[in-house]
Amino acid sequence: MIQPGAVPGKARSPLPGFIARVFAWLPVTFVAWYFAAPVLAWPAALIVELVARTAFGDLVQGIEQARAVLTFATTLKPGSTSTQGAVITVDVDLMLYSFGLPLYAALVLAAKEPGWVRRLVLGYAALMPFVAWGALADFLKDVAITMGPQIASQTGFVAWQRNAIAFSYQFGALILPTVVPAVAWVLTHRAFLERLKVAPDAD
Repeated sequence: MIQPGAVPGKARSPLPGFIARVFAWLPVTFVAWYFAAPVLAWPAALIVELVARTAFGDLVQGIEQARAVLTFATTLKPGSTSTQGAVITVDVDLMLYSFGLPLYAALVLAAKEPGWVRRLVLGYAALMPFVAWGALADFLKDVAITMGPQIASQTGFVAWQRNAIAFSYQFGALILPTVVPAVAWVLTHRAFLERLKVAPDAD
């Protein structure tokens, strides 16, 4: 039975409007992320430094942040007599692993749900450890694999550890930056997802 005032036929799905709003918000959130990246990435830098000093204190002397780039000062030597006393430094760009932030923000803003500020904060906090994962894995990949056997031999990593580092790097660079924001958005917008379902034909 059709309720008074109801329009026969299918109820209009909110999905097209949501998709349009996502694409409208993406340029805005990416521009904001690009310029605010040094501040937004600061918690991830703290996590990286904490883990590096705790778990890899024999490799890392210190970490400095310049804008969104972390510079690892290591205990590793170049191995050349002409550079005696020099140490290896490694730069890691946090923006390579934090581009999920503007993606998540665009999804939240496009949904237009009440409490969107709280959802943004929760998602931001949830993403920071995964940004740190990518940055730390990038550093370890450089010293254990990319820089060659002369540097890698000083790290003390054995074959299975280098394989684990390579896997962690690929996972942190290719999977986590896109999957984690999507999962975080789904978990914080379950009621909205229910409303995205196309309404059945009215009887």
